[in-house]
Amino acid sequence: MGFLTTHVLDTANGKPANGLRLELFQISDGRQNLVSEQTTNMDGRCEQPLAADEVFISGTYQLEFHVGEYFQGKGMNLEDPAFLNVVPIRFGIASPNEHYHVPLLVSPYSYSTYRGS
Repeated sequence: MGFLTTHVLDTANGKPANGLRLELFQISDGRQNLVSEQTTNMDGRCEQPLAADEVFISGTYQLEFHVGEYFQGKGMNLEDPAFLNVVPIRFGIASPNEHYHVPLLVSPYSYSTYRGS
């Protein structure tokens, strides 16, 4: 069976994003169904896959990275409201037997992602 992972890098501070909360939703019939909620570790990764085994099926998913609260927690003085608060990344899983990796490079004013390995 395949699984889903992520890795978050704080490009404003040049280090992994430790303590960033994220949520994974499966999108079905226009609804978001929560699959997993985790917080990144010292390496900017989650301790467990975001989805695996019978939970990891073909379909549309959305990762929501709570970057506003992360940067505020690091002592950054952000505008109110923050330019980036929650970064949503919607993507499809076509082959649930594979490993999908969705990394995020983020600062308070920009982000980038790609399908990693």
